Amino acid sequence: MVLRGRLLVMLSAILTVLGLVVATPAHAAVPDHGRQGPPSWHLLSTGSTSHFRGLAAVSRHVAWLGGYDGTVLRTVDGGRTWENRSPAGASTLQFRDISATDADHAVAMAAGTGTDSRLYATSDGGRTWQLTYTNTDPAAFFDCMSFSDRQHGLVLSDPVDGRFRILSTRDGGRSWSVLPNSGMPLAQTGEAGFAASGECLTTLGRDAWFGSGGGAVSRIYHSRDGGLTWTAQSTPIVSSASAGVFGLAFRTPWLGVAVGGDFTQPAANTNVAAYSWFGSPWVSAAQQPSGYRSGVTFVPHTFATAISVGLTGSDVSYDAGRDWHTFDTGQFDTVSCAHDGACWASGDLGRVAVLRR
Repeated sequence: MVLRGRLLVMLSAILTVLGLVVATPAHAAVPDHGRQGPPSWHLLSTGSTSHFRGLAAVSRHVAWLGGYDGTVLRTVDGGRTWENRSPAGASTLQFRDISATDADHAVAMAAGTGTDSRLYATSDGGRTWQLTYTNTDPAAFFDCMSFSDRQHGLVLSDPVDGRFRILSTRDGGRSWSVLPNSGMPLAQTGEAGFAASGECLTTLGRDAWFGSGGGAVSRIYHSRDGGLTWTAQSTPIVSSASAGVFGLAFRTPWLGVAVGGDFTQPAANTNVAAYSWFGSPWVSAAQQPSGYRSGVTFVPHTFATAISVGLTGSDVSYDAGRDWHTFDTGQFDTVSCAHDGACWASGDLGRVAVLRR
């Protein structure tokens, strides 16, 4: 315990010296691009009222949205116009996650019971889609998806026969296989993932993490070998049938943040965020977000700035998840940033925005 405390202090001191992390008030500058003032969302019109839990930010110009009623939208002009790229015959599905590498290549994940959990892939900008996987196990329910590069991706399913199920692709989503579960710890009674934002699973190279709730404690699972074997660590984030870890983000394999809470009590802000430095046990954020949060991401071109979103607003952290400051009170479900620094958010009733900072 003493060693962990010393490591946390050491990391904070190192980051402070580097000018990347300070205990920053809500009105201070975000430490990227040198702009002053807090970030803000610029709302865009999609022409849709779908619930967009799936979001893939490719660049400041290109983004994909996955929504209910089988809706998939794409923009190639920064959100000024949106094209309907919905797969044929999918109008009953809920696309709760979507991943894209450019304006042409995307993979859409539908979440639901039984055969409603499916995976589609396109290589022509959504003009045509291939149904690449249909779940046939009634116990499985797809929660979220993450790609570590153009070819390698994972999908998380709720537990089957007492263990979480992981699907893997090595060809950009054109084919999928269920990984062996011998390296997966037993799930707690009632434990599951949350298909709320597409952010309950995240990857960095061969490292992968996913969050859970529903059990006696919320947990974060970690794999160092591409999803074959996993370890589970408890977190201080609240857990119940409607509460747990909803979103994860890692800047490096030893610097991570987690957000969640109880979606039935969206304004409750006790134990809704945590962080882990140097691979230490998860620590409750010193200053919590202002309520339940379902999505989180690190901001590109910074080391320790992160954005979280949820039903009651959005928050920014300048110190890798230790302290959060609310900057917006609008509703979003998910947030995603592109390599060029553009950050997007989406949610219910067609609500989409880009971040200004």
